[in-house]
Amino acid sequence: MTVLDRQLEDWLDAREGEHLEFKEAKNNFHFEKLLKYCAALANEGGGSIVLGVTDARPRKVVGSQAFPNLERTKAGLIERLRLRIEGREVLHPDGRVVVFTAPSHPIGVPIDVAGTYWMRAGEELAPHAY
Repeated sequence: MTVLDRQLEDWLDAREGEHLEFKEAKNNFHFEKLLKYCAALANEGGGSIVLGVTDARPRKVVGSQAFPNLERTKAGLIERLRLRIEGREVLHPDGRVVVFTAPSHPIGVPIDVAGTYWMRAGEELAPHAY
């Protein structure tokens, strides 16, 4: 069992918050939405978005076909956000889980997507004024 496998097991029991987000994303997940979530995570000190896991607790792995080419997706995230986002997959017995982890934004340099700074607002994203 890898470190990421163990981390996934811990996350399944954790609450969503400004540093951790779950999305079922069985078949796909829009790249633009991923950009906004990664920017919001970076703007709030860093964190991870986990695709292929139910939102509601108790969480279950349902698997995800989103972003089959992780290297291409990571390159697109870096190009648009100018921040190194880590993308990894866990081949869980119940399906493929994709985890994107954003570091905290550089001090004094919030991350924007098309001129808007994003943050988490409960279960959703909201524009943030810096």
